[in-house]
Amino acid sequence: MLFKADLGKWVDNLVGAVDSRDDERFFAALRGIVGATPKARPDEVDAALARLTSVLAEIPFGMGGELAQIAGSMADYGTDAAVVVPTLVGRAANAMEQAARFAELYGAVFGDLPNADDAEQIGPTIERFVETAPNRGMAQSDAYILVQAWFSGGQWVQPVLYLSQRKDVRAVLPERPRLTAAIDAMREHIGTAHWLYGLLLVLDDEPLVVLHRATGRGYRVTISGVGDNFQLHTLLAAALIGDESQGLVPGQRPSAAEIAAASDGEDLTPAGGIRGNFNLVDAHGEWIWNEGRPADIPKLEGKRVVVIDPPPYPRSWNAGRPYPLMRPTVTVDGMLPADEAAHWLGLVKPSQRG
Repeated sequence: MLFKADLGKWVDNLVGAVDSRDDERFFAALRGIVGATPKARPDEVDAALARLTSVLAEIPFGMGGELAQIAGSMADYGTDAAVVVPTLVGRAANAMEQAARFAELYGAVFGDLPNADDAEQIGPTIERFVETAPNRGMAQSDAYILVQAWFSGGQWVQPVLYLSQRKDVRAVLPERPRLTAAIDAMREHIGTAHWLYGLLLVLDDEPLVVLHRATGRGYRVTISGVGDNFQLHTLLAAALIGDESQGLVPGQRPSAAEIAAASDGEDLTPAGGIRGNFNLVDAHGEWIWNEGRPADIPKLEGKRVVVIDPPPYPRSWNAGRPYPLMRPTVTVDGMLPADEAAHWLGLVKPSQRG
């Protein structure tokens, strides 16, 4: 089927299909929107998204999950994702809140929860939970909303997960406390919620004090978009290991493939894996585990402090970054003056492990 680049008409068709509850026309319009969006001008995409926000705000979870995902993808073709992000965030948070309510009520009566990713369990769940809702003093329509949230909520989280890999979106993400709480409650049950929870903890334009204990050198570093401490480890090594006469630290710099895997390369898992270069320790002497996140690093005098020590044993891992589309930056803003570096090194504790 050939799609004309008249995105507005497809949006009109979709709005009309929702109003008339015409499922066949609705899904035909979805396909038309997907085909027309890449051919539309950015301002046309913005206008289409603005019209779709009213539909996204009201459409039932089950019917609207695919539309939500398409709207998230459309934002790449427009000029301002903020046109649609607030609506997507609000519906994603609400879906997770309703899904959590489902888990509470269902678990209390029936025990083990159905697999949210298994569509074959939708019918039996409706029969068990919705049709018996009046016995528990609950309207069937309300119970059905909870079931929709449980089985389709991940579709509503997905566009927020996709868009939040962009720094400009993270900077304007609305309702962050509400969204974080809702996602946290469901991250053990829904895969997209698990991954979005990690993104909501990502730091942007965050200053670090980085100290190299053996040489006594210190650095002012700013990080953005670093998804975990495996990635931070590699990018700090790439930024700081080099010619000691130029103020850098000794060691073997990561390979080009390792750096690309941790930053913007297509291959996230280079052959041979990614090699550890040193050991990271916080200001209190505790190891900074690679499995954690930069947000976990505690502050000292208002700054997150990273101390570089020699590696206690060889380390390697497979993937360079947890979020393929998120572009990180680790910028060395300058060396600390010797007296300032000595001040910080005097504050930090020795490593608490051998």
